[in-house]
Amino acid sequence: MAPPPSNGVASPFVCLIVRILTLICLLISLILLTTATATATVSDYGDIKVRFKDFKAFRYLCATIVIGLAYTLVQAAFTVFQVSTGTRFGGNGLVYIDFFADKVVACILATGAAASFGMTQDLKNMVDVSGLGITHFINVTNAAASLCFLGFVLSFVSSVFSSFALPKSAA
Repeated sequence: MAPPPSNGVASPFVCLIVRILTLICLLISLILLTTATATATVSDYGDIKVRFKDFKAFRYLCATIVIGLAYTLVQAAFTVFQVSTGTRFGGNGLVYIDFFADKVVACILATGAAASFGMTQDLKNMVDVSGLGITHFINVTNAAASLCFLGFVLSFVSSVFSSFALPKSAA
């Protein structure tokens, strides 16, 4: 027997899995970013410790990850409530807020990852020319940006799922 036709609504359990995966990607990205350090040897200045705080793009990435983590954590709690009770938190009144907030957070995560990718490429070009020994730092920050980008993709998938919950217009 064929399965019943889909009504265009994603299962709350699937939404929860996507939110948890987003949370994991962003948490690992934050851990990688905040623990990334390197020591560069500059002939005139000696050894210089390099951290993510030294670059505005990486600080911006850290801020976007924290915003994404906070939002995803709240939404995961709402989704757990929905899975356990079968009803949405706040009823249908929060559907539009969920929809638009998912879009905004996805865009914020995308800009954080893009800024970090650009900074990583600039640092890589500088290291190739100057010979500073911060290749490991560049690789770790690139991995953090990649996980943030994956968090963006998963957040975008969540926003697609939240669009299924929007009420259908009677046109």
